[in-house]
Amino acid sequence: MQLFLDRDGDRLSVSVSPAADPDAPFFVVFPAMGVPARYYGQLVARLTADGCGVAVADLRGTGESRPRATRASRYAMTDLADDVGAVLAATAELRAGRRTFLFAHSLGGHASVIHLARNAPEHPVDGLILIASGLPLWRLFGARSLGVLGFANGIRAISALLGHWPGWGFGGRQSRGVIQDWAHTARRGEFAPRLGVADRLGDISVPVLAISVDTDQYTPPPTIELLVGKLTGTTVTRVHVSEAEAGAPLDHFRWAKAPGAIVDRVTAWLPTAVLAADQP
Repeated sequence: MQLFLDRDGDRLSVSVSPAADPDAPFFVVFPAMGVPARYYGQLVARLTADGCGVAVADLRGTGESRPRATRASRYAMTDLADDVGAVLAATAELRAGRRTFLFAHSLGGHASVIHLARNAPEHPVDGLILIASGLPLWRLFGARSLGVLGFANGIRAISALLGHWPGWGFGGRQSRGVIQDWAHTARRGEFAPRLGVADRLGDISVPVLAISVDTDQYTPPPTIELLVGKLTGTTVTRVHVSEAEAGAPLDHFRWAKAPGAIVDRVTAWLPTAVLAADQP
């Protein structure tokens, strides 16, 4: 099933697989920057094989969402965070009576965290799963730190000059606003002040599962620790999935091609999350 949502002149595409098991949860997946929904096909197949419902959104300008980013694009991270709410609203009937979990990868995790912080304490979901999603502060990249800082400054300057990011080897084609907000996070280790969530991250109360994977070139574990350390109002479960556990090569993107071990970790966490979500 394909849904299309009109969002301020943009059109979001959402691929939906209804749940087959009446007791199974529903997962709403938000991808990484520049990664189309179809890339998560094996993850969707694994979740639906367990009877779960799954919706995967294409972020603005990516995959089946239109239009592609140009100089005329005005959206930024605030809009991506609002899109999280729009996708939840559009799938509300399909999710009725089911536990709902955001399953957010990289930049999709940023959008999900910002959405939850801006809407605390009224959370429309039962939990948040973050995979390879952290605050990519340049200082946390070890020997590559100066290179990351230079890249963040460069991508920020190029997007300002051209009015958008053309997708040269990183992140796909993106609006200037999204790149400016991402670059601020890489340079400062925090969400941009204009997002208004710096002092609200601790208001997020839904349980969080934060997953890191081996050989993640864009989100090493310290960047995840930086993000979840700000989620002081909830219980965070931190796990790391190795290539040995996955039985396949992993990195920031390749985990989605071998999602079995990650889904197993999610499944093991769900009872704890449900118990935490039920606490007054």
